Amino acid sequence: MATELRFDDVRLFRVAAANIAVALAVVAIKYAAYVMSGSVALFSDAIESIVNVMTAIAAFVAIRISAMPADSDHPFGHHKAEFLAAMLEGAMIAVAAVLILLKAHAALQQGVKLEHSGFGIALNVVASVINAAWAWLLINRGRIWRSPALVADGQHLVTDVITSAGVVAGLVLALFTGWHVLDPLIAGAVALNILWMGYKIATQSMSHLLDQAASPAIEKKIRAVIEANGGGALEAHDIRTRQAGRALFIEFHLVVPGAMTVDDAHAICDRLEHSIENSIEGSEVVIHVEPEHKAKPEESGAVLL
Repeated sequence: MATELRFDDVRLFRVAAANIAVALAVVAIKYAAYVMSGSVALFSDAIESIVNVMTAIAAFVAIRISAMPADSDHPFGHHKAEFLAAMLEGAMIAVAAVLILLKAHAALQQGVKLEHSGFGIALNVVASVINAAWAWLLINRGRIWRSPALVADGQHLVTDVITSAGVVAGLVLALFTGWHVLDPLIAGAVALNILWMGYKIATQSMSHLLDQAASPAIEKKIRAVIEANGGGALEAHDIRTRQAGRALFIEFHLVVPGAMTVDDAHAICDRLEHSIENSIEGSEVVIHVEPEHKAKPEESGAVLL
């Protein structure tokens, strides 16, 4: 690993470490709420928070790995480690959903008796408020620092907050009506909800691992920068991008006049690389220079210069 860490990396490590501490605090509060009330629905919420602890640890490790510099075995760096953490999060969520469904099934068979539910609900609300504030911070910082692991954790916590709100509403209804059977039914609904969330996180991460292209907005920005800074060249075509964690790899073919010297063509490439990498943080640009007979002006995707 590099001996000196970039400022952005240091900030990421601190937030990722704090994420573990917050997750541990929330799971302790939610488990206390379950123990006091005996509610299967609150148990399901606590189980989901245990998953949060494990995924927070995985995110921290992934962020550390992704910050490692490129080496001979990984010439493009270790950026995709964060997507692997998000994949692991999806898998852990699926395991948690199965555990909750088993607990809910057992409660339906054996019956449920809710005790001290008011205090348990109050504790759950406190934990949810903490989760909501922390989820906002994770998503905000993750997007600014381009960290898929932090964003995935934040999105998971948002779903956790929504789930907790549903659990609390359902328990209040069960207490007022006396229909305690609602408790395991709510737990089952929670399990199905987080299972769907885990599926979405896993498929989105898989898409990134398979070299998903940059968003249309980013690609439009790339084309605009090429057009503004490609003076001296004739056109740019075959523009391709792939997202790898915090890095965005960009490559394209640049057509120059056949009589242009290598030095002049190289100067244009340097100007384009510098402009794109300054405009799009985290981008790494590779340009293939071609003579004018390789032009593809008929292609709608070509940038004419």
